[in-house]
Amino acid sequence: MLPNMNSLHIASYNIHKGFSVFNRLRVHELRAGLEGLAPDVVFLQEVQGLHQGHAVRHRNWPVQPQHEFLAGATWRDHAYGRNVVYEQGHHGNAILSRYPIVRSDNHDITTYSFEKRGMLHCEIAVPGLKQPLHCLCVHLSLAGRGRRRQFEMLTERVAEAIPADAPLIIAGDFNDWSNQADRLLADRLALTEVFQNRAGRPARSFPSGLPLLRLDRIYARGFHIEGAQVLHGRPWSRISDHSPISARLVPSDADKTMNGSSTPSFNPRSPQ
Repeated sequence: MLPNMNSLHIASYNIHKGFSVFNRLRVHELRAGLEGLAPDVVFLQEVQGLHQGHAVRHRNWPVQPQHEFLAGATWRDHAYGRNVVYEQGHHGNAILSRYPIVRSDNHDITTYSFEKRGMLHCEIAVPGLKQPLHCLCVHLSLAGRGRRRQFEMLTERVAEAIPADAPLIIAGDFNDWSNQADRLLADRLALTEVFQNRAGRPARSFPSGLPLLRLDRIYARGFHIEGAQVLHGRPWSRISDHSPISARLVPSDADKTMNGSSTPSFNPRSPQ
């Protein structure tokens, strides 16, 4: 990434707490995969902040919380939102960033007591943007009624806390089986889903071995979408039950500083 922020590379990934579909620890392969992908901002779901049992059972369990371990030396800033707490530890959402996170807040969007959910909101100082980039990382309910209420909470949060002209990305595991998000989020908030823009529909991202369901999304405002990609096959199918998704975003002219410039080409892979 050049200092004048020609483009922004985004990724979103439900990492299944660092375990494969068959419950094998893959957090080290996960870090290597993310470093190879090299996005500027990473939206992560099902991040294990602490698990005392896993730390005892697995000799190579990282000493650090997963978001810190994954950030390593690549992503200078990171934020974690703890959502689910239990006797052995907790897990939630995280955002990793190459650029300074100037503010972060975690908001409870739980709709059912048995299914704790959160929305992590970060403001990131990205070179070349006139305003901070607002990033919301979400993992929504499995139940349609719960998701609809969470869409309302997202809409309310954006309307109340984010300027209408500020650049915005909302990404994560939407569990949106019936594709309601476009109607309830995109239309109301002038957001564009990156795969909807490039291929006419969201991407298939679950299960990772044979993606059939369109659960994971990246919504953007204040950007042109240069490309979008689902990462299929190895190593990704061995790491988590979801496939990671990524996008290359170009700031709109209104959001650039005077140093903004054109964007290098990007070869997208359309969803199936």
